[in-house]
Amino acid sequence: MSEINSLSEESWSIRIGRRIRPAIISGFGGFLVIYILSELSATLGVLLLVAPFGASCVLVFALPQSPLAQPKNVIGGHLISAFIGVAVFAVLGAHPLSFALAVGLAIAAMQATGTLHPPAGADPIVVLAAGASWSGTILIVGLAYCYRRFISQRSYPS
Repeated sequence: MSEINSLSEESWSIRIGRRIRPAIISGFGGFLVIYILSELSATLGVLLLVAPFGASCVLVFALPQSPLAQPKNVIGGHLISAFIGVAVFAVLGAHPLSFALAVGLAIAAMQATGTLHPPAGADPIVVLAAGASWSGTILIVGLAYCYRRFISQRSYPS
């Protein structure tokens, strides 16, 4: 009986061990990107860090093989969605209708252009509410590429 218990404990620890290393690598990648964006924002006095970028980091570092995490989707999705937020704000201002319209248009535009990236769906809200931009996405993708290639030694993009 003790052999069975030690086997199940051993397999449990092996399974946990297989998850911890990739989790630490992914978490450190997200930490690094958000830290750099935060430092650049403070140094340059330009808002480069917005909440949707945290969700983008989850995709590019923890699920880099996902179609939603590919550079075209990350950069294109944020660019399209932020542009739509700016355009809707210019026409309607920041009202409940403009928030809803901008998000709906962003989803439709991303899907139609093949640049679907779920975190970017929040960009119109951020743009309308705070006047933020999409420019940090290029840094996210660039650092994810370097990080995957040189630190985690996993391929990105797929």
